[in-house]
Amino acid sequence: MDHAIERSGAMPAIFLSHGAPPLADDDLWTGELSSWARHLPRPEAVLVVSAHWEAAPLTISATTTVPLLYDFYGFPRHYYEVEYAAPGAPELAASVEKSIARHGETLYQDPDRGLDHGAYVPLVEMYPDADIPVLQVSMPTLDPAELIELGRKLAPLREEGVLIVGSGFSTHNLSEMNLGAPDTDAPPTWSSEFDHWLAQTLSAGDLDALIDFQHKAPAASLAHPRTEHFAPLFVALGSAIDESLDVETVIDGFWHGLSKRSVQIA
Repeated sequence: MDHAIERSGAMPAIFLSHGAPPLADDDLWTGELSSWARHLPRPEAVLVVSAHWEAAPLTISATTTVPLLYDFYGFPRHYYEVEYAAPGAPELAASVEKSIARHGETLYQDPDRGLDHGAYVPLVEMYPDADIPVLQVSMPTLDPAELIELGRKLAPLREEGVLIVGSGFSTHNLSEMNLGAPDTDAPPTWSSEFDHWLAQTLSAGDLDALIDFQHKAPAASLAHPRTEHFAPLFVALGSAIDESLDVETVIDGFWHGLSKRSVQIA
């Protein structure tokens, strides 16, 4: 992939709706992710906070290339044959540890944990050559305010050319999603209302409302019966919180009724 954009200053942070393994079959979505990556400065490394890894204390994944974690079931065999052998990121791990240590905290490591589908599914589309070091860090909590603080601790990494990726889903209720064609059916009201609120609230930079989304957003309990897929947004926001909160929607629309709104935070 040809990245012509040179980095000037800190890397942006992003929150993306990562999709299920069949994302690779959706030409629209894969094209959107690929285009997004082409318009980003090329990162030195990628740090992913995925909805699919909750672990406390704060833990990092393997710093060498290990097999992917196929953390899903019931799909056709070829989804379990996807490979993404990105380089390990020991230098990034050291930087994360240093950033966390400044706050008197200890970073743990799971040396056998490979990238889960919240990380590799979008990265296959964004950086298909798998030539950028990738590291995952766990979510030690689902509390929005605490995740913003985690983002603040990780913020200095952006100055080192690290792309901080919060990987979740803007609405996520698998039991209520449309099961027809991905993009032809109108989204359910609970999903479209939450998505509209999210777009407006991000545009306004209303961090307090975002933190209290379970009470402020319409249909929040339907859009996120459990909040792990919304939580990575707060890490991405936190990593840019001390700057003007400049949030741009890069991908919108719906997939089987779920909002795939994905944003770039500069």
